[in-house]
Amino acid sequence: MLETSTPSRRSAILTAVAAVVVVVVHLVAAAEAVSDTYFDPFNVSYDHRAILIGGERRMLISAGIHYPRATPQMWPSIIANSKAAGANVVQTYVFWNGHEPSRGQYYFEGRYDLVKFVKLVAIQGLYLHLRIGPYVCAEWNFGGFPVWLRDIPGIEFRTDNEPYKEEMEKFVKKIVDMMLEENLFSWQGGPIILAQIENEYGNIESSYGEGGKSYVKWAADMAVGLGAGVPWVMCQQSDAPENIINSCNGFYCDGFKPNSYRKPTLWTEDWNGWYAYWGGRVPHRPVKDNSFAVARFFQRGGSFHNYYMFFGGTNFGRTSGGPNYVTSYDYDAPVDEYGVITEPKWGHLRDLHTAIKLCEPALVTVDGSPQYVKLGPMQEAHIYASEYVNPNKTLPEDIGICSLFLANIDEQKTVSVRIFGKTYSLPPWSVSILPDCKSVAYNTAKVVAQTSIKSVESGSPPSYANVTEFNYIGLKDGNSYFTNNWSSYKEPVGAWGNDSFTAEGILEHLNVTKDVSDYLWYITRFNISDEDVEFWKENDTSPSLSIGKSRDVVRIFVNGRYAGSTVGDWVPVHQNIELIEGDNEVALLSVTVGLQNYGAFLEKDGAGFRGQIKLTGLKDGDLDLSDLSWTYQVGLEGEYSEVYTQEGEKNANWKDIDLNTITSPFTWYKNSFDAPEGTDPIALDLGSMGKGQAWVNGHGIGRYWSLVSPKGGCSNYCDYRGAYHENKCSTNCGLPTQSWYHIPREWLKSSDNLLVLFEETGGDPSKISLELHYTKTVCSQVSENDYPPLSTWSDQNILNGEVSVSSIPPQVYLHCDDGHVISSITFASYGTPSGSCQNFSQGRCHAANSLSIVTEACLGENSCTVAVSNSVFGDPCRGILKNLAIQAECSLMNNDKFVA
Repeated sequence: MLETSTPSRRSAILTAVAAVVVVVVHLVAAAEAVSDTYFDPFNVSYDHRAILIGGERRMLISAGIHYPRATPQMWPSIIANSKAAGANVVQTYVFWNGHEPSRGQYYFEGRYDLVKFVKLVAIQGLYLHLRIGPYVCAEWNFGGFPVWLRDIPGIEFRTDNEPYKEEMEKFVKKIVDMMLEENLFSWQGGPIILAQIENEYGNIESSYGEGGKSYVKWAADMAVGLGAGVPWVMCQQSDAPENIINSCNGFYCDGFKPNSYRKPTLWTEDWNGWYAYWGGRVPHRPVKDNSFAVARFFQRGGSFHNYYMFFGGTNFGRTSGGPNYVTSYDYDAPVDEYGVITEPKWGHLRDLHTAIKLCEPALVTVDGSPQYVKLGPMQEAHIYASEYVNPNKTLPEDIGICSLFLANIDEQKTVSVRIFGKTYSLPPWSVSILPDCKSVAYNTAKVVAQTSIKSVESGSPPSYANVTEFNYIGLKDGNSYFTNNWSSYKEPVGAWGNDSFTAEGILEHLNVTKDVSDYLWYITRFNISDEDVEFWKENDTSPSLSIGKSRDVVRIFVNGRYAGSTVGDWVPVHQNIELIEGDNEVALLSVTVGLQNYGAFLEKDGAGFRGQIKLTGLKDGDLDLSDLSWTYQVGLEGEYSEVYTQEGEKNANWKDIDLNTITSPFTWYKNSFDAPEGTDPIALDLGSMGKGQAWVNGHGIGRYWSLVSPKGGCSNYCDYRGAYHENKCSTNCGLPTQSWYHIPREWLKSSDNLLVLFEETGGDPSKISLELHYTKTVCSQVSENDYPPLSTWSDQNILNGEVSVSSIPPQVYLHCDDGHVISSITFASYGTPSGSCQNFSQGRCHAANSLSIVTEACLGENSCTVAVSNSVFGDPCRGILKNLAIQAECSLMNNDKFVA
C-alpha cells in the first residue's frame, strides 16, 4: 500500500537515523571492551566441496576491506554495508610495515588497531579471513614489507633465506599469538575461519629456482605449526602442499580447480575494479560483467568468493605503493572510498548474493559434480538437485531440493533455451539463477538496482579551464569554508639541517632515507673554466646534465635555480643547464612516489639513481660527477619541523601571499577552515595544485598530483559483454587522474582546522575547496517483465505454494544515504520512457498519474518502493510492455526540513 509522506514519518526517519548512529557508537565501544566469545565456539574444516563451518558446508561471500585504508570510526558502517549486501565474511590483509615500523617495535593503534577491527567484524556476526602474508602487494608501499628489512645483512626476500625466514616467522607468529590471546579464532568463539600465508607467490616462484620450492614448503609448515586451528590458504600457488588450500585470484575464476580433489574451490581475489596511477585513466568494471563472473563461479562448483575490494578506501599519508599509484584506492568498489554505497554495483551484487543463498541448500547437497546440460553452442545449464532430474521432461512436483543455473556465454546474441519443458530467454554474457529450478530469481544482465549520482564523483572537479604549464587544471574560486588568509613559506633548496652528511660517490636513495621521507637531496660542487664558458658562447650551445637512470622523479637545481624535472620508472635523464665560470652547485632532489609493491627481488629494486651522473657538452669532453663528494640531506625542512601540525606550524616563518600572482614551486601553504555541518564525508578539491602532499590537523591526507590522463581511450558507453580487462572501461580521459581527496570527519574539529600543503611544482591554493560527498541523485528504470524483488522468495505464502513467484510484480526501490531523504521527484513515467539517469524523457505511452503516485510514495522518505504494475498506475497502453522510470533528488534531513 502506498503511503503519503507526513511530518511524523519524517520524524520517524530522523529517529531511525539517530538510532543507527547510536548502534555504531555502541559497536565501537563493544569492540574496545573485553569479550570472551562472539560466537559459540566452532571448528572449521573443509572437504572437496566447501568450507565446513561447525561441520556444515557453507557457500561464503566475502567482502575485502583493508582496515588501514579507513578510520576506526568508519569501520562499523563499512562492515554493516557489506553485511547488508549479503556478505557473511570479511577479508583483510595484515600490513607488516604498519605494525612493525621499526625492527622489534610494534604498533597496533588508530587505523592499525587490528584487534578492534576483527572484533567489530565479529560483533556484526560475520566471519573473517585473515591474510597475514606477510607480503601483501595490495598496491601498498613496498608490498607491506618494512623498509628496515632490506638492511638485514645477507637477506633475500621470499625465498629459502634464513635471515628473511627468521623475520617472517617472528611477525606471523606475533599476529597469530595476538589473535589467540584475544580468543579470535573460531574454535575460541571468534570470527576467524581462514588464514593465509604468503601471497601470489606462484606468479614469481620460478625466479627463485629450487629456493622458491623449498620456501613454499617451509612457509606452509611454519604457518600450520603456529596453532591457529583454522585452515590456511595460499593464493595463486598451484604447488601448495597438501595441508594448504590453493586458491584463485583474477577477473574470472570459474575454470579454476585446486591442486587436490580433497580441497574446495576458493576465489580469494575477484578484481571487481582496478587501481589507478598518476596520469592514467580511471578504471571501472561493469557490474553486469562482475556479477556474471561470480554467478559462473558458483555455477561451476565454487564455494568461497571474495571481492577485492568491496571497500577500497584511501592510501593516507605515504602508504600508496607503486611506483606512482594514486592516493585514492576506490577500486570502483560497491562501497566507495568515503564509505558511501555505489549503485547500481552494490544493489545488483546484493541481489546476486541473495539468489546464491537461496540456492545454498542445493549447492551444498550435491557431493560430486552437478548435472551438466548442453543447451546450445554457447549455452549450458548446471543442475544442483537432491536426486537426478531429466532435463527433457517437466520437473517432478515432488522434487526435493533443486536449483538451476542457466548460462549464455555468447557475447552478442540473446538466446532462448528450453529445459524442464519451459523456455527461458538469456541475454548475451549472462547467467540466470533459478533457486527452485522453475522461476528466474535473478539474471546478471538485468539490473533493477538504482543508479546513484554523487555530489562529488571520482572524476574531474566541478568546473575547469585549460591545462597550464604546471600541469594542473584551473578551477572556479574555492568555497567559503576557507579563509582568504593563505600563508606560505619557501622550502630551502639543498642542504638545510645539521644532519646532512658528505660521502664519496652516489648512494642509493633508500639506503640513505630508510623511507622516512619521499625526498632526498644530492648536492655536489665543481669548477667551470672560462674556456668552457667561451666555448658555449662561440658555438651557441649549453651543457647538459645526464643521469643513467632515475626513479620516480628528479628535480634539478643549478646554483639555486630550478632547471627542470624528469618523471619515470628508471628512465634516463638529459637536462640542459646553465653554468657560470668558477664554482657551480648542482642539487638533485630525488623523489619517490610509492615503493615497488610487486615482483621478485623487491629488496634489490631501490630508488634514486643508477649509472653515471655527468656533465656533457664541455670543451674537452664529459665530466663524470659520480665519483665526486656529494652532500646528502634527507627530507624537507618543513617535514623535520612538522609544520603541518598545530604545534609545528609555529616553527616556520609564514608570510601572507598575494593571491593575484601564481606562486613559485617548493612552497609550503597553510590555511584554516571550519568543518561543514552534518556527518557527510568531506572531499578536498586540490585540482588547482601541482604535486605534493597534504595534511589536515597533522593527519596525512596523502600525496596529490594533478597529472592529466591521455585524451583517448575512453568512451561514453561501456559494453559489459566479453572478457573484462583493466583498460576496457575507463573514464577521465584528458582530465586529472585524481582531484578530490578524502578528509575523514574524525580528523576535524568544528572550526579552526589546519590545512597544510607542500607544493613541488606550483599551483593556486586560492582555488582549493571542500565539498560534501553524498548521493545526490537516484534513478531507476524497471520493466514489467523484470524479476520480482528477491525478498519475495522468503514470503511464507510462496514457501507454502499458495502464491506463485511469477505473480508478484517487480518493484522500483530507491534509497538515499543515511540521514538523507528524497526531497524532490524530477522525473516519473510509467509507460514507454526512454533515456537513462539524468536524461529520461517520456514516451508516447505515459500514465498521467505517474508523478503523483511516485511523489506520494517517496517524497520525504529515506527509501521507498513502487510496484511496476497496471494495478498501481492503470494501463496507459494495452498490449505494450511498460517500464517505470524515476529520477529523484536526495537532501540532508535537518530539523524535519530538507537541506539542499
